[in-house]
Amino acid sequence: MSKSRASIFEDEPASLDLGSFIPKKSTDPGAPPAEQVRAVAQAAKFRSRDPVLPDAEAPSRRSPRVHRTGRNVQFNVKARQATVDAIYAITEAHPGWVLGYTLERAVAALQRELEAEA
Repeated sequence: MSKSRASIFEDEPASLDLGSFIPKKSTDPGAPPAEQVRAVAQAAKFRSRDPVLPDAEAPSRRSPRVHRTGRNVQFNVKARQATVDAIYAITEAHPGWVLGYTLERAVAALQRELEAEA
């Protein structure tokens, strides 16, 4: 096999020999056993990346927040952080309200204010 890279512009790369590429049949015979690696890692206080599941069979999931309100159009705007925080604070202060309802109430209040000015 040659040391040069295969060209992507050749129609048929005649010099490209992939016969030496085969998957490994077994693990490295010189590798230490998994138990020994685990013991060394625990002694060095490495944290495992394996998920920690509760004692129950399946992890508990919270129910999704689904609101059937008929609102199905997304409305994205750029606003100041204070404005966004205020809308969320108003919504959270009223149990049962969602952001769409808060927006509807705000628009209605603005319409009333503008009509009073006219």
